[in-house]
Amino acid sequence: MFHHCPPRIMPAVVHPTKCCVTHTHQDIIVPHIFPTHTTHVNHQAFHQQNYFPHTDSFVNEVDPGTVTNFYDPVVPRPPKCC
Repeated sequence: MFHHCPPRIMPAVVHPTKCCVTHTHQDIIVPHIFPTHTTHVNHQAFHQQNYFPHTDSFVNEVDPGTVTNFYDPVVPRPPKCC
């Protein structure tokens, strides 16, 4: 029987990580008995989530030498000094 559990979020993995597996084996001899054994296998699927944060910044610069003044021909101009 297969039972599907809800997904879990694991802590972040810091690379490099080395994974090791150990195996043990034991022979059991039982005379004239026919036991039944059920192995319950838990299946796990790891879904790697990769993040690439990015930020942007914007700067507006005004060159004082390129500022021009326009006057409405209907509105009188301010008087000139000197």
